[in-house]
Amino acid sequence: MATDTTSAAEGAAAGPGMPQLDFSTWGNQIFWLVITLIVIYFVLSRIALPRIASVLAERQGTITNDLAAAEDLKSKAKAAEAAYDKALVDARAEAGRIVAETKAGIKADLDAAIAKADEQIAAKAAEGEKAIAEIRAGALDSIKDVAKDTAKEIVAAMGGKADAKSITAAVTARMKG
Repeated sequence: MATDTTSAAEGAAAGPGMPQLDFSTWGNQIFWLVITLIVIYFVLSRIALPRIASVLAERQGTITNDLAAAEDLKSKAKAAEAAYDKALVDARAEAGRIVAETKAGIKADLDAAIAKADEQIAAKAAEGEKAIAEIRAGALDSIKDVAKDTAKEIVAAMGGKADAKSITAAVTARMKG
C-alpha cells in the first residue's frame, strides 16, 4: 500500500488537476473573461435591451389604450343604463296612465249599465205595481161578486128571500169596515 500512496503523490506533483486553478494560465483567462463580458454587454445593450424596451413600451401603450377604451365603454354603459332607467320610468308612468284611463272607461260603462238597469227595474216595478193594482181592483170586484153570490145563497138556504140591492148594500158596508 505504501507504493500506492507514493505514486498518487508523484502524480499530483507532476501536473495540476484543474486548468482553471493553474496560476500560469490566469492571465489568458482574465483576458478572455474581459473580452466575453464586453461582447455580452454590447449584445445586450445594442440588441436585446432595445427590443425588450420596445416590447415593454408597446405593452404599456396597449394597456393604456385598453384602459381608455374600457373607461369609454364604462361611460357608455352608464349612459345606456340611465336611458334604460328613464325609459322604464316612462313606461311605468304610461302604464299607470293607461290603467287609470281603462278604469275610468270601465267605471263610466259600469255606471251607464247600472243606470240603464235601474231604469229597466224601475219600469218593470211600475208595470208590476200597475198589474198588482189591477189585480187588487179585480180581486176586490171578484170578492164583492163572490160575497154577493154567497150571501144570496146563504139567505136562500136559510129560507129567506133577499133582493140584489140589499145584498149589495150589505156586502159593500161590510167591506168598508
